[in-house]
Amino acid sequence: MQFDYSLDFKNIDFRQHPELYRVGKGEQGVLLVEPYKSEILPYWRFKTPDIARESSEKIYEMFLAYLEQDDFVGADMARKFIQMGYTRSRRYANHKSGRKYKTNPQKETSPSAQLQARKDILPYEVDPVKAESAAIFKEKWIQAKTNEKYLQLLRKHQEKVISYEENKST
Repeated sequence: MQFDYSLDFKNIDFRQHPELYRVGKGEQGVLLVEPYKSEILPYWRFKTPDIARESSEKIYEMFLAYLEQDDFVGADMARKFIQMGYTRSRRYANHKSGRKYKTNPQKETSPSAQLQARKDILPYEVDPVKAESAAIFKEKWIQAKTNEKYLQLLRKHQEKVISYEENKST
């Protein structure tokens, strides 16, 4: 199910209302869903491999703790932060500035300008330190997204969401 950006994220406690949470694609909503964002964000770092290792291990511990509590939303948010640790450190590994494009495609108003901006990729400047940080996060991300209990809770959550949506529309 698509991530629902129309929700009032400032006023929803997703621990109290997990039925409103949609997994979406990739890292969608990672900086919106509370109280999880505030619980996990302070530990999210990737500047050096040592920092990335400490960060990914702490967030993975949180992931496991959420699973132990059968808190799917918390576990999924921890998984998203781990995934974001990988994607952001990979971006910095490839582009020193952390920017992939010369101009931000999302700020372009016309579809043709957005398309052109996506073709205007900055040159690669491989940073082996950030690449190592990315590899550390990637290992934890794979562990998280393939964790059997996580997959079970994902299926249960999807079933609850479908039931909630069906009941809401009747």
